[in-house]
Amino acid sequence: MDAFLVAAGQMLDPYTLLLIAASTLIGVLIGALPGLSSTMATGLLLPFTIYLEPVSAIAVLAALYCGGTYGGSITAILINTPGAPPAAATAFDGYPMALRGEAGRALGIATVSSAIGGIFSLVVLLIAAPALATLAYRFGPAEYFALAVFGLSMLASISGDSAIKNLIGGCLGVFLSTIGVTLTTGVERFTFGVPELYDGIDFIPVLIGLFAVSELLSQSAKIGRKLERLVVDAVKLPSLDDFKRCAATILRSCGIGTFIGILPAEGGTIASMIGYNEARRWSKHRDRFGTGEVEGIAGPEAANNAATGGAMVPTLALGIPGSGTTAVILGGLLLHGLRPGPYLFQEQPTLLYSIFIAMLIANVLFLIFGLAGAKIFARVSLIPPTFLWPAVLALCIVGAYGVNQSVLDIYVMLIAGLIGFVLRRFGFSPAPIIMGLVLGTLVENSFSQSMIIFDQDWSQFLGRPIATSFFLLAAVGLFYAPATKLVRRRWGRRIPAAAIED
Repeated sequence: MDAFLVAAGQMLDPYTLLLIAASTLIGVLIGALPGLSSTMATGLLLPFTIYLEPVSAIAVLAALYCGGTYGGSITAILINTPGAPPAAATAFDGYPMALRGEAGRALGIATVSSAIGGIFSLVVLLIAAPALATLAYRFGPAEYFALAVFGLSMLASISGDSAIKNLIGGCLGVFLSTIGVTLTTGVERFTFGVPELYDGIDFIPVLIGLFAVSELLSQSAKIGRKLERLVVDAVKLPSLDDFKRCAATILRSCGIGTFIGILPAEGGTIASMIGYNEARRWSKHRDRFGTGEVEGIAGPEAANNAATGGAMVPTLALGIPGSGTTAVILGGLLLHGLRPGPYLFQEQPTLLYSIFIAMLIANVLFLIFGLAGAKIFARVSLIPPTFLWPAVLALCIVGAYGVNQSVLDIYVMLIAGLIGFVLRRFGFSPAPIIMGLVLGTLVENSFSQSMIIFDQDWSQFLGRPIATSFFLLAAVGLFYAPATKLVRRRWGRRIPAAAIED
């Protein structure tokens, strides 16, 4: 209780409140811009949090996360172009509703559903994270290695349509994490005599390049495109009838989003798609989905915002990012000398409560901002790309240079941006690469430590129940879908033959 009161005092300080409010507002604005996202927002602004106190810095990043996730729904509804990937499903029914003159009603439902989903997941965060951290006290190097392998196995479903491409991207990220001097042997790897590479490639320039610069290059091909923009007079609170229709959908999506968020390497995009599909499946008006149904907005919005709190659970308790944005927040923790995992709760007991309160304030603020100022936020989409993207590039350069004051980091960012652009053209997503880069160091170090403890006998991994459980979960995550397809294909061939014999 004392830690909670201390955290409340820190978060309710006028200066900290101003930071959270400004971060939420920036998050909503960036989330409303097509092509930008909460991941890009946190990546761009992470270097600027170096000058803040650690707790304030993480609170700022958490508020950006919440605001950016909600902000994507504004342009998804008004111009049928989701500002952020988690809002993609919102456009399915949000835009048709706006076309028939109910843009204000659609935005109201999206705003309220988002706030409910976010607050629900924060309660789960407050309960689940300490419990998971208590369990993690029993983890040794072998358990952390197995956990990291499980996290890497989840990359198959993090984004994109191809699990193989996601795994290839994750392997590329793991390879990048091996650059530098190895911890256990002191051998230099892939440094090419460059002293700045002895400590490895910094996380931030790669992240900025893969997400921001590659997106800048992708958006450059769409400069001449014109989008149809709808005018919204005022955002309307959902009516009592709307609440009755959406109550079960919102509650279901809160549970779905929180659960999906807790899974390592999942995130709001997957949660919103599942939330939308489940809303349609359980609806009495499923045939009208896609024509402007309120449940088609409430379902994905509650789910993708519930995933924000859920994704923070493994990030804080285990040091395994629950989404692309929490991978950036994890980088922020490391940048400020905070060690994610069970010891974080022992060494920084107020941090969990600070993040909880900051995200709670952010959810309340974007509810207020959304209801009062969605019409203003919608005008952000009118900024010409010829002005927007050069400004983003300038922020990228400043952000990449600001971490270590190294020109090499700018080159790393630009190279990562070009690689990310090429990979996107071939259907690869940047998120698995970042996750592989984050988890790669943990995989290598924990494996090396385990082999020293086991006297180079790898079979002793199987004598650790927790490690064995994570290995089994990783195997299920990798082989369940292919095995299911194979079984269905074989049964599909046998059934017609049996029918003919009958």
